[in-house]
Amino acid sequence: MNIQEITSKQLAELLNNKSCDIFLLDVREDSEVEICSINGSNHIAMNLIPLYLDQLPDDKQIIIYCHHGIRSLNVANFLIHNGFDEQLIYSLKRGIDDWALVIDNGMNRY
Repeated sequence: MNIQEITSKQLAELLNNKSCDIFLLDVREDSEVEICSINGSNHIAMNLIPLYLDQLPDDKQIIIYCHHGIRSLNVANFLIHNGFDEQLIYSLKRGIDDWALVIDNGMNRY
């Protein structure tokens, strides 16, 4: 199964389009979120995702991100295997680190 990936530039365009209804999911640890995050994101650490499946929308795009894009791919795969529509699940390619480099140069990096 190929997980759909979205680039930082594509995500920025979606976030700037106010009519676009997406669920931005940050799956990093609490300590990572304290360093930086993307405005409007919902934080659920990767290991807690199974406990919150019923709180995730199944009718809109879910864009998942982590530090470099590995955990988000794993979470995307998990969601699809648990009944979420693979057409609605995306992983942010190269994670929030790429976002800091390409979109938000003032963002703290780690």
